[in-house]
Amino acid sequence: MNDPDRVFSFVNLRVLRGLWLLSITACLAGESFAQQSTYLGFDRNDYPGDTSLQVLRKTFSYAGYWLNNPPGETSNSWAGKRTALASAGFGFLVLFNGRLDAQLQHGAAALGQSDANAATTEAKREGFPAHTIIFLDLEEGGRMSPQQKAYIYAWVDAVNASGFRAGVYCSGIPVREGKNTVIDTAHDIRDNAHGREISFWVTQDSCPPSPGCVFPKQPANPTAGGISFADVWQFVQSPKRPEFAAKCGGYNRQDGSCYPPGVAPSTHLDVDLNTANSADPSAGR
Repeated sequence: MNDPDRVFSFVNLRVLRGLWLLSITACLAGESFAQQSTYLGFDRNDYPGDTSLQVLRKTFSYAGYWLNNPPGETSNSWAGKRTALASAGFGFLVLFNGRLDAQLQHGAAALGQSDANAATTEAKREGFPAHTIIFLDLEEGGRMSPQQKAYIYAWVDAVNASGFRAGVYCSGIPVREGKNTVIDTAHDIRDNAHGREISFWVTQDSCPPSPGCVFPKQPANPTAGGISFADVWQFVQSPKRPEFAAKCGGYNRQDGSCYPPGVAPSTHLDVDLNTANSADPSAGR
């Protein structure tokens, strides 16, 4: 015959163990939920203007910030605007425009180091703190050439050695090489980095996986763009790139660009859209 007190103690032990497991599960679930918080941001070549920051802040948590002339530009309108953006509550995606392959046929590694020095010097001048992530903007996709890789890794090494942190902005769009090989720039850079610490801001504006020109309060995780190690995913470029984003909706029909809520297309204040796991992806505040 069972001892009732012993049975009661055993039942209590099982109950306590169950409550403990439920508590641990709830804590882990809560931690997982916290880790899944995502934030919407924008970037564009031209500074949007001080008067536009208030309306943009209603939609976006952070903004791209160029340290040198953006692609195709002869000047940088972002220079000196860090304080205005920070005061408006924006976090940052700090960018440095890198070289094209045609510019790297001679002395690629030396150019990488000198460009890294220029990037960190400008970051300090703009007031960005140590350990800010600076993303090297790479406008060409597919597999990187030996010269491009020499440039990229020299740039990464010099930025990391300076007290800042290195990142790259690059394509995550798969490109077919031959009959049986598919490559994307993000994997090509990471797979040949030999353990270097690099943050990845990946662009993939094809639909799917991109949802098109939409402004969700809880955007997708950056890895939803198809790159499992992406820290930031750019899912829209303005204007729409027909070769990739032809099936994407939400773009303005007149000029094919993406305009945020509260911004009229007549202002031409179009944006690229990004999602990240941080409201300050470069840790630049």
